[in-house]
Amino acid sequence: MLPLRDDNPTRITPVVTWGLIAVSVLVFLYQAGLGSMAERHLIVALGAIPAVLTGQERLPAELALVPALVTPVTSMFLHGGLLHLGGNMLYLWIFGNNVEEAMGWLRFLAFYLICGVAAAYLHALQQPDSIMPMVGASGAISGVLGAYLMLFPWARVFVWFGFIFVFWVPAIVVLGLWFGLQALSLLGDPTGAQSGVAWWAHVGGFLVGMALTPLLRRRGYPLFSRRHRVTRVSVIPRAGGPSRRRGPWDPPRGPWGAGRP
Repeated sequence: MLPLRDDNPTRITPVVTWGLIAVSVLVFLYQAGLGSMAERHLIVALGAIPAVLTGQERLPAELALVPALVTPVTSMFLHGGLLHLGGNMLYLWIFGNNVEEAMGWLRFLAFYLICGVAAAYLHALQQPDSIMPMVGASGAISGVLGAYLMLFPWARVFVWFGFIFVFWVPAIVVLGLWFGLQALSLLGDPTGAQSGVAWWAHVGGFLVGMALTPLLRRRGYPLFSRRHRVTRVSVIPRAGGPSRRRGPWDPPRGPWGAGRP
């Protein structure tokens, strides 16, 4: 189940959300232009290495480009591949703008960085002797998802499922399923050794985001808003799929027929 967009428009220009996406893409393009050895050196130098963060190891001088305490921040802007980058940026693009509006740009930027740093340290504390660098914005974006769930649980999210149907689903369902999958994966692979995924960073970032949201939201943005409350999941078959009747929960028709999803 892949989210594609939501129906929760903003009244601001989400400059921080767009800026974070732009910086992440530019850094990835820089990575892609490096040779394989140079890219590995960059990931080791700027990735969050648990053993270095916990003081059990030290990087060689030629790789210590920044202090170890800074690597949880630099690691957020490195990614392990195009799918890694694309998935993270898709989630940030869909959910980040609304959270930025609810917090204000400065608080949102601080929130994003705090969630990412906290996620990196939670991962490091679970395997303090690991020398495997952690890279990616997943911990920070998990925090954004936790905030969105707290603020807009009933906003509808347009998700793709299989090759036939797309759905409008309440955010509480989409994000609840997402978190449940991360938690189950954590139980089955707590160190991430089998999957290569830092599950503790995902789960921890989400919970940190939920905890910070009541403190950082602006006045006028209540927790668990019922503004978008819907009672059904609507199913929209793709071209060639079976037809169905429209319901009151569907997007409104335009002058030329049903509005495009």
